[in-house]
Amino acid sequence: MSYSKRIVAVVDDDSRLLESLENLFESAGYGVRTFSSAAALLECGLSNIDGLISDIGMPGMDGFQLRAAVHAERPGLPVFLITGRHEITQRTAALAAASVLFRKPIDGQLLLAAVDERLAK
Repeated sequence: MSYSKRIVAVVDDDSRLLESLENLFESAGYGVRTFSSAAALLECGLSNIDGLISDIGMPGMDGFQLRAAVHAERPGLPVFLITGRHEITQRTAALAAASVLFRKPIDGQLLLAAVDERLAK
């Protein structure tokens, strides 16, 4: 039986969070690709990823704009948004309906469980 790791892309301009999420998902058996900006992810392409975790508040293209670009190219790709700005979670609940939204500080086990559940489908 051939085993292929699921690949999760993580986009955040905070290098400490990128490293933390990379460690979390690698320890759970995922392949992880990290990017410091939405543009960097889009430049590399979306064909080899199974899920996306993105910060909302980033310079340049924000997480909502990235999600829209990703859904235009790969409509079924699971997207998980994270934010440290708590007013966003209340104001944009409707906008986030197509995604799963997590507030910082992130409970890594809850995020991992949400990704596991969506990628198992």
